[in-house]
Amino acid sequence: MKVLLLNGSPHQNGCTHTALSEVAGELNRLGIETQELWIGNQPVRSCIGCGGCFQTKRCVFTDDRVNECVEALEQADGFVVGAPVHYAGPAGACNAFLDRVFYGKNSRFAYKPAAAVVSCRRGGASASFDRLNKYFTISSMPVVPSQYWNSVHGNTPDEVRQDLEGLQVMRTLARNMAWLLRSIEAGKAAGVPLPEKEKRVNTNYIR
Repeated sequence: MKVLLLNGSPHQNGCTHTALSEVAGELNRLGIETQELWIGNQPVRSCIGCGGCFQTKRCVFTDDRVNECVEALEQADGFVVGAPVHYAGPAGACNAFLDRVFYGKNSRFAYKPAAAVVSCRRGGASASFDRLNKYFTISSMPVVPSQYWNSVHGNTPDEVRQDLEGLQVMRTLARNMAWLLRSIEAGKAAGVPLPEKEKRVNTNYIR
């Protein structure tokens, strides 16, 4: 089993990476492989709603790591997104990146357990956490819980490492992810089918 961890910070080895490393370390200890993918620190295009991805299942823009993330997530069994808090929301580049990862492709990620992790100096963690989880709940991805909302606090990696409760939350998240992945694997082996899908209904509110 493998979990993809997306580092949505412009700083590759900053506070977000420190939090994700705590998750990865516990998953590795439990025998689950991990891959951390960094979105980079170059500009990330926003989704322009062109619809090209509905045919190709890949984004038409190829000058960043979005398609690499799509391919890695298709192969992974679970997903953890980490992002820093900027103005009480996830970093803008991370949102733009995820918009393009999920738009037109999210059916390919259905039933993969997922979780969000946020890193902040002081405030905005819960709003950012809620924003990131919406990618999962619209995509039929089970959201993995922890003992508290998944946030760490600190202005530097060293300060994050002093947030002992936050780090414990990361480890609990990892153990819950491992448990859910194994439960899904056991269910498949026992012949438990995926949920039955209905034909999609779209209701327009302006008639």
